[in-house]
Amino acid sequence: MTSTPSNRATSRILTTRRFIGVNLVFVGIVCAAFVAALLFGFTTLDLSALVDPTRDDGHARRILIDFRLPRALLAVEVGAALAAAGVAFQSLLRNPLADPYILGVSGGAALGGTTLIAVGLTAPLVVPLGAYAGAIATSFVLFAAARTAGRVSTTTLLLSGVVFNAFAAAAIMFLKMVVAGDKAQELLYWLMGRLGDESYATLGVIAAYLVVGLAILFSQSAAMNALHLGEDAAAALGVNVLRTRRVLFWSASLIVAGAVAVSGMIGFVGIITPHLVRRTIGSDARLLLPVSALAGAAFMLLSDTASRLLFPVFGTLAPVGVVTAFVGGPLLIWLIHRDQKGLIYG
Repeated sequence: MTSTPSNRATSRILTTRRFIGVNLVFVGIVCAAFVAALLFGFTTLDLSALVDPTRDDGHARRILIDFRLPRALLAVEVGAALAAAGVAFQSLLRNPLADPYILGVSGGAALGGTTLIAVGLTAPLVVPLGAYAGAIATSFVLFAAARTAGRVSTTTLLLSGVVFNAFAAAAIMFLKMVVAGDKAQELLYWLMGRLGDESYATLGVIAAYLVVGLAILFSQSAAMNALHLGEDAAAALGVNVLRTRRVLFWSASLIVAGAVAVSGMIGFVGIITPHLVRRTIGSDARLLLPVSALAGAAFMLLSDTASRLLFPVFGTLAPVGVVTAFVGGPLLIWLIHRDQKGLIYG
């Protein structure tokens, strides 16, 4: 059937409506999860005191404004960053089961942060800066190692990341052995992934990184779709494969580094949310990227809320990375079992 201008215009309208509609649905899910994160926790929040100034002694408002609100905002930022980076890395490796941590960026961030904790440099923003520096340095090394004759080998990039993660894990284990017990406990808690009470200034910096990174990734969404067809097919469609891979790798690495710097190691968000979204709306990166970011934010909000609600059960606040692992691990195994034929693009 011949495509006419009228048919193409109708198709664009339908595509735009679907884009807006699907994103609005997920925005609603994020808003509901955000409200739940503000209202629920191991401390009961007196809502009547919030709306009635005569009954407010400052306690409820302090819990909401000083603790739960910045924690919820951080959950949104970290979840969106990890999920969006997951989409980018999965396009880069042509594998929907690739994880933001698989390329070694998280290993470098963890090594940078734990090194500073081990030597006692734990002043505000010092550990995040160390984690960020470690991630960026690792990205430089891995990308340089994978580039040969003007091309970036995804196989070499993947293997280099796996090797570096093993090296970083060994180095971190060594640090845990040689430091005092209290420092070892601090290292362990940070590595398990946690959401702290970050300042609003820090949240603003992370938000700026996230917005810029997401905008760059979204600008490459059409090229990401082409990469799913293979290098040769993408090049035939006019895509500069090397440049696209470089942009995807660096943009995703930057937002992952920013997330790890403030939250530590939180797994499964970057792999499970894009995989679930892909099964729901398809693999078109123009829609998959923003929706996965929203789904990642909702998943992180709900996981953090669950960790706070479980405080009376365990007598301690479980790191949110433990919750995401307990939920994401079994769910991912089930999804792999259900969809074994769709694990590789192309």
